[in-house]
Amino acid sequence: MNKKNVLIAGCGDVGCELAQQLLDTDKYSVWGLRRNIEHLPKGVHPVQGDLSNPEQLGHWPSQIDYVVYAAASDGPGEDNYHKAYLRGLSNILSRLQAEGRRPERVLFTSSTSCYHQNDGEWVDETSPTHPSRYSGKIMLESEAVLINSPFPATVVRFGGIYGPGRNRMITRVKAGEGCGTEPVIYGNRIHRDDCSGILAHLIQRDEQKLPVDSLYLGVDHEPAPMYEVLHWLADQLNVELNDSHPAPQRGSKRCSNQRIIDTGYTFRFPNYKAGYAELISSTSSE
Repeated sequence: MNKKNVLIAGCGDVGCELAQQLLDTDKYSVWGLRRNIEHLPKGVHPVQGDLSNPEQLGHWPSQIDYVVYAAASDGPGEDNYHKAYLRGLSNILSRLQAEGRRPERVLFTSSTSCYHQNDGEWVDETSPTHPSRYSGKIMLESEAVLINSPFPATVVRFGGIYGPGRNRMITRVKAGEGCGTEPVIYGNRIHRDDCSGILAHLIQRDEQKLPVDSLYLGVDHEPAPMYEVLHWLADQLNVELNDSHPAPQRGSKRCSNQRIIDTGYTFRFPNYKAGYAELISSTSSE
């Protein structure tokens, strides 16, 4: 059986989990492009490179069937975002074009920061996007670069990613920092394994010649108020919270995942309780 070749550009936390899920199907060969290749999973072909430098994108396989751009910013700040997303993605697309490559699809991991809605509204893939912050603006610009490229393209806008090594909310709760019930601040989350699961699902769907849209929202089933999430976590961890602290985010919207559900994707962790219960259990047993 001829395996499909997948290049994961920016093969970090989500990318490594995606690589593992693809390898587990035994239908794909995976190349992982990152600066530090020592952390790539077993079985991934290492490609040492720097996405921000078009001259240092490493050695690629002769055939590339799918590209997943899953880079993460080195930190906050407009320059870091511009380098990680807009410049890096542009460099990958330019090389694909320069070498005459024709991948079956290029996928890009974007963010729900593209949405400007801030009053608890429901949003989906058809909702308007007029972000005021640099993060959303740069993500939207990066999405446009991909969608306007000559390649079949899919963008997945992920909500707040949590999972192994992504314990920000748990750390906050352990420090006793809650938040008030008002104003109600809705958050949208997704477990890392479902981020990778959605990407793997879309690749497999595309390979089966089933319809794949240009845009999906990657969030779990249940947007929830931050007060509710923090206090549920506090109950699990037997911690008392001080609710005089501000909520851990500023924006408030509720993101619908109906479009990805309609493709037949089944979430491993359909809500924050399922995902965080697994995370708490795994960390407590270490």
